Amino acid sequence: MRKTGLTYHELYLWHDTGNAAGTFISGLQVQPGDHFEHPETKRRLRNLLEVSGLLEKLVQIHPKEATFEQLQLFHTKEYIEKIRKMSDLTGGDAGEGAPFGKGSFEIASLATGGVIQLAKAVWNSEINNGYALVRPPGHHAEKDRGRGFCIFGNIAVAAKYLHYECGVKRIAIVDWDVHHGNGTQEAFYDNPNVLTISIHQDGLFPRDSGFFGERGIKSGLGSNLNIPLPPGSGNGAYVSVFKEVVCPALEKFVPDFIFVASGYDSSVNDPLGRMMVTSSGYRNMASMLIEAAETYCNGKLVVVHEGGYSIPYVPYCGLAVIEELVNIRTEILDPNMSKRDSIPGQEIQSHQTEIIKKAVESVDLIPN
Repeated sequence: MRKTGLTYHELYLWHDTGNAAGTFISGLQVQPGDHFEHPETKRRLRNLLEVSGLLEKLVQIHPKEATFEQLQLFHTKEYIEKIRKMSDLTGGDAGEGAPFGKGSFEIASLATGGVIQLAKAVWNSEINNGYALVRPPGHHAEKDRGRGFCIFGNIAVAAKYLHYECGVKRIAIVDWDVHHGNGTQEAFYDNPNVLTISIHQDGLFPRDSGFFGERGIKSGLGSNLNIPLPPGSGNGAYVSVFKEVVCPALEKFVPDFIFVASGYDSSVNDPLGRMMVTSSGYRNMASMLIEAAETYCNGKLVVVHEGGYSIPYVPYCGLAVIEELVNIRTEILDPNMSKRDSIPGQEIQSHQTEIIKKAVESVDLIPN
């Protein structure tokens, strides 16, 4: 059993994305409903942790709001002040598709601060690894605007904090959210000491990033890897990416710390993606990253919750990942695993293999 930390706060669930029908803005032609970025997925994961008995085995790492100075490690002063002022009034949109309500500045700061506190606890060996059950998500947030439900770059700020304040030299960030991790890419695009890897659905969101050719600039050339998989990719394709690209990339880079941007919207049941990963697929990916962390950085790994919009299914995917972190199997079973794992097309397909072969070439460019 590993000593695994959990950062979570009830206020994360109070972040208000407003009335919408999924992502459609409600109005005279669109009946109001719930926004896809809804607190219920994360509430149900926290509840499943309690019901499974795993919650009591986790070390609670209490979040603190990120300070203005910490947020400025990535974001511009003008952007931070803009969000604070809007939040003090009625909220608004942080940029492109990132709605928020009154008080969300404090909640988003608490999410970023929670990741910082968890990462510090792992780096200082107070715990072995950790899971940040935070909201709003962060991997789309850019330095001067929010995008795709994200306000502040939770991992980007925490990684910069570890580097500048804790002296962590080499950091790897692996993103398996179905959408490209554009904000994290932007934060470290010229930095040879941070390896960013994004495995995502090709052309989904954002439409202007996530391509093979985006490999970093200046001294950071080669330190950014994008693996845009075709729609319909399942466990076979994702596990192959990890075996042939992600793990070899980590072996070459040799990180001192690993972050995971854990979006469960690449799952077979997600309404915003068209992928077919199941809870067993997430379990396998987590297991490989845990092994890599133990090999290269004494197990120092933090998984940060990002997207995932299937209310009934996200909890089982998240539980599988956290079980791997703790190295305990609970009695809770994914009720649909056998059916979903046996869907035709779960095995790797020839057209997916060609994409992965192209991604393998990027590993050679990683700076030592």
